[in-house]
Amino acid sequence: MQSILSKHTFTHRSLFVVVCLLVACAGTLSGARIKDLTLIEGGRDNQLMGYGLVVGLAGDGDSTLSFTIQSIANTLERFGVNVPLTGLKAKNVAAVMVSADIPAFLKAGARIDVTVSSMGDARSLQGGVLIQTPLFGADNIVYAVAQGAIAVGGFIGGVGGPGGATVQKNHPTVGVISSGAIVEREIPAQFIMDGVLRFLLINPDFSSASRMADMINRMYPEASHAVDSSTVSVMLPDSFAGRAVDFVAAVGAIDVVPDTPARIIVNERTGTIVATANVRVSTVAVSHGAITITIASSLSASQPGPFNSGGGRTAILPSTQTGINEVQGGFTVIEDFPSIEKITSALNALGVSTREMMSIFQAMKRAGALQAELVIN
Repeated sequence: MQSILSKHTFTHRSLFVVVCLLVACAGTLSGARIKDLTLIEGGRDNQLMGYGLVVGLAGDGDSTLSFTIQSIANTLERFGVNVPLTGLKAKNVAAVMVSADIPAFLKAGARIDVTVSSMGDARSLQGGVLIQTPLFGADNIVYAVAQGAIAVGGFIGGVGGPGGATVQKNHPTVGVISSGAIVEREIPAQFIMDGVLRFLLINPDFSSASRMADMINRMYPEASHAVDSSTVSVMLPDSFAGRAVDFVAAVGAIDVVPDTPARIIVNERTGTIVATANVRVSTVAVSHGAITITIASSLSASQPGPFNSGGGRTAILPSTQTGINEVQGGFTVIEDFPSIEKITSALNALGVSTREMMSIFQAMKRAGALQAELVIN
């Protein structure tokens, strides 16, 4: 008898490959520059978008898609070449959408990066060149023109199809053109109105806005006040009359200690946990067990004897054995309002995995012991 044995052991702790990141704050809190915490009202970026063609794809372009064929015909017609649509092939051409962000205050003649994304069924944009494509703003005005060779950062190869094999790296139907668009028109922007600047917090918070206004007033008395959780208004001092740019630079260099909310973010798909330093837990007892499931599968070959006259045949006989082992964990008491380091140490003492730690945090939240916002993605 011939036996083929395959054994698989699954543990509750090994179901996920996990990374646990705990952000703790030790010692004196360090501040961040106002320019890193805020945006200036009136000085935001704007989005641009356009439709174009990528050529030179060596057979990796769109199939006979009607909009690609029509776009090729329209492009040729601009150069005085008229061809019937039925005679056009698109295998070396791909229809694409071109997108870009244009910063405020950027002048005509400056260059910006663009992203090129296939719209049809092209296999790859590798080696392609985007032909001149106007980029429009939300007001349907052309603000930039894009053109250039595309960098994909990936590839696709192989014959594909039935019986074929294909090798693909990264995402070859999306690429970028570094400095691939020339700005043709400046987007109007005004960052000071009636001598007042408004700084917008990237992460709105009443405490952070109040601290920011206080720090500005220490440098420029009575110049600033917090309007709401996301806005801080600043008056232009007389000493900076006509020098608003210098004042924005000076305010942007001021250090502020932003308030960090107590928050735990859990990504169940990747097994990542991020916790801020302000997370606190009321006194709670935690017990967590582990379950180990062992499955052993074997295939046995049953053969008839060499002189069997009954016409027996060789047969494969499957056999499966399953075992379950549950380990009960003891109670661990987590003291009232510890630091994030103590919470981590207490949970690590239980020997729990990140997957299990997610369940423990959820149970703590339901019990009212977790004094933090729990965000599960």
